[in-house]
Amino acid sequence: MGAYCNDDLSLSPAYSFASAGDFRLSKHVHDNLHGNIYLDPLALKFIDTEQFQRLRELKQLGVTNMVYPGAVHSRFEHSLGVYWLAGEAVQKLKSYQGSELGIDRFDIQTVKIAGLLHDVGHGPFSHLFEREFLPLVVGGSNWHHEEMSVKIVDDIVDKHNIDIDPEMVKKAKEMILASSEHSLPKGKKEKLFLYDIVANGRNGIDVDKFDYIARDCRACGLGCNFQFERLMETMRVLDDEICYRAKEYLTIHKMFATRADLYRTVYTHPKVKAVELMLVDALVKANDYLNISSYIHDPCEYWKLDDTIIKTIETAPDPELKESRDLMLRIRRRNLYQFCNEYAVPKDKLEHFKAVTAQDIVCSQKNTGVTLKEEDVAVTNVKIDLTRGRHNPLESINFFKDYESDEKFTIPDDRISHLLPTSYQDMIVRVYAKKPELVGAISDAFENFQLKTYGIKAQVHSTPEKKKQRIS
Repeated sequence: MGAYCNDDLSLSPAYSFASAGDFRLSKHVHDNLHGNIYLDPLALKFIDTEQFQRLRELKQLGVTNMVYPGAVHSRFEHSLGVYWLAGEAVQKLKSYQGSELGIDRFDIQTVKIAGLLHDVGHGPFSHLFEREFLPLVVGGSNWHHEEMSVKIVDDIVDKHNIDIDPEMVKKAKEMILASSEHSLPKGKKEKLFLYDIVANGRNGIDVDKFDYIARDCRACGLGCNFQFERLMETMRVLDDEICYRAKEYLTIHKMFATRADLYRTVYTHPKVKAVELMLVDALVKANDYLNISSYIHDPCEYWKLDDTIIKTIETAPDPELKESRDLMLRIRRRNLYQFCNEYAVPKDKLEHFKAVTAQDIVCSQKNTGVTLKEEDVAVTNVKIDLTRGRHNPLESINFFKDYESDEKFTIPDDRISHLLPTSYQDMIVRVYAKKPELVGAISDAFENFQLKTYGIKAQVHSTPEKKKQRIS
């Protein structure tokens, strides 16, 4: 089933695969971002399972298509893209440094499988499921999709009797978890640089970002001036770590800046967040009846949960789902929670910022004749950064001068372009009215909250009077 092997690296037939120069025994698909992607026989065994095919029913950007109509691409195509880029990255390292690094076919296949399966445990509606929904229905939830991904990998191998080396499975799972809190201590891994490729916990530069940044920009019709190909061509392993040529630090900064711009203009667009807030409310109200949150406890059941859960809610006649159905109908008819206003937390207040709640707004209401309740208000605290919170992401990246030098170093702030930002994080507080007629009262309460908290109105402009006077 595998391709022939013409070197002295030995793998059993079940693990052999087409080399970079011979794709005749691979299946190829045409991706609108990367062109032809070649899928080796082992990858196909995972792809052709119900657990992996589920990713077709998970939109990469959740409900973002309510604002950007083209954003309907799925986790399926993203996973194929990461699989391909992971293979390209490790093949380039083998071409340039293979003899000194000891990269073999086993390593290449392991990295590719990790790239393919890194998102197989993702929940519905992008990150909304784990970050917004689960904390409201599962007390003290610290559930992460990476953790579910490794459980599903085991489930696929067991259920479909996939003939794969247990050590390959073990290492692939470690690579999936490499950027999460469940990763192993770095000193316990061999060929540590391989763990920088798919999910880089050291500095955040990985092929997962390479793919989704370019793919999301394309889907939303936005320009992308970040060229991941430059980083792929110039990366180099020094002291068991992938480092980058110093002259490419601006390319790296563009990657983080493009990601932050996507967060601001796409992922956390005010209308997108309005739909997400409504969807979360609908899921929470439906949870007791549909037991949605129970799926996270069993990987054998979890694969049945995807974005189609909203269609289940919309079409079910059960009276227990009426409130959820009504919310979904409002979304369909574009009768959304009304955006009242937002402000960026002052820079000197970021370190000790405490998330603003609906209760904070209600307790700041003015005597306007309207009595607000917490259930009338929705608040979202949006953090946008360059992956390292309030710190410069370049601080955690090691560079090298040229290919003749074996010295690696970091680039301090005073050595980089003075046009780059000196602040690396925004915290934006947004407030919504769940009923249009309450926009005015909630906007006034929000302004009063800012005055009490900071002594100023931190928002850029007041809520338009026309919007305050809107009656449903």
